[in-house]
Amino acid sequence: MREDNVVQVKSYAFAVRIVKVYQFLSEHQKEFVLSRQLLRCGTSIGANIEEAIGGQSGKDFFAKLTIAYKEARETHYWIRLLRDTGYLTSEQSESLLDDTTELLKIIGSIQKTIRNS
Repeated sequence: MREDNVVQVKSYAFAVRIVKVYQFLSEHQKEFVLSRQLLRCGTSIGANIEEAIGGQSGKDFFAKLTIAYKEARETHYWIRLLRDTGYLTSEQSESLLDDTTELLKIIGSIQKTIRNS
């Protein structure tokens, strides 16, 4: 992983956090359905960014980046739902929501740059 690729580094660090949240939800909250959804989409963001970086073409790069953006939107949804149903506190969810919003802004900015070039 390149240290200067901000979206790659941040999405990987976010995936690590999501895995830890999943472990907390399943072990301490005994919540298995919503937490699996969060695990799936939250770790998928970075996986799709990795695929985009290794893409065969510019179109492939953009397509994988678009999937990463959609997965980040879905992740944002599940975090809010887990917060609003009491599985995560406002404090626990706030930082995760901030990180998700940051990833959405970064990915969206990359998409905008590609579209305008």
